[in-house]
Amino acid sequence: MNTLSGKTLYLTGASRGIGKAIALRAARDGANVVIAAKTSEADPRLPGTIHEAAREVKAAGGQVLAVMMDARDAAQVAAAVAAAVERFGGIDILINNASAIALGGVAALAIKRYDLMFDINVRGSYLCAKACLPHRMKSLNPHILTLSPPIDLDPKWFAGHSAYTASTYAMSMISLGLSQELRSHGIAANSLWPRTFIATAALNVARPEQALTARTPEIMAEAAWHMLLTRPLREYTGYFVLDESVLREAGITDFSGYLAVPGATSALDLFVTD
Repeated sequence: MNTLSGKTLYLTGASRGIGKAIALRAARDGANVVIAAKTSEADPRLPGTIHEAAREVKAAGGQVLAVMMDARDAAQVAAAVAAAVERFGGIDILINNASAIALGGVAALAIKRYDLMFDINVRGSYLCAKACLPHRMKSLNPHILTLSPPIDLDPKWFAGHSAYTASTYAMSMISLGLSQELRSHGIAANSLWPRTFIATAALNVARPEQALTARTPEIMAEAAWHMLLTRPLREYTGYFVLDESVLREAGITDFSGYLAVPGATSALDLFVTD
């Protein structure tokens, strides 16, 4: 039976939301989970810390290391990766989950919000991939999974939030570039994106009106689990896939259990047309 038991997953931004859901799904297999995120002290505006997430991962059956890390800071990323390698002996899977979102247009968007998105989404994903690279090359089935969308140049995806779109597409472009650069090393790189809105703290801030149409983070966690275990990753690399398509391939067709509001109708996420 496929399992993540004994595998080491390095998850960025995993103190809450989708990242934590993936961590808990891996923990149920007995995986080693590195919770690498900024939030080490409780913030009344945003639930969850790396320590709270770590306790849940341990309770779910995983081995865990919580490490405070700002994905924008090269020194912090290097130190966090070193701590993970010291604890678990290497890294099998990097999941680039940390991201920032601000949907304002050019007139309204503050430059500090623009910088934050590009620093976390693009620089952060690149830094973590670079820092983990030497340690993933020693794994039997190394993989980089980035939570970023399929690239669709329809102008509607740029209207009103060109900066956010450009930053998330840049994550996808890096994922695609890594898939080709690392193919000869047997390291896969793919992108995963939700078909519908996901009920997270980020959604509550960016699109609160979609809270009633969202699915829970667990659908992304289950899709990530299936993607990491049921695809021939040394050949399957350079793809952009949606959570629902992964689960349908696995024979799962009833998604009602993932609705944040039972009985509600889910709405398509940004960058998804059908």
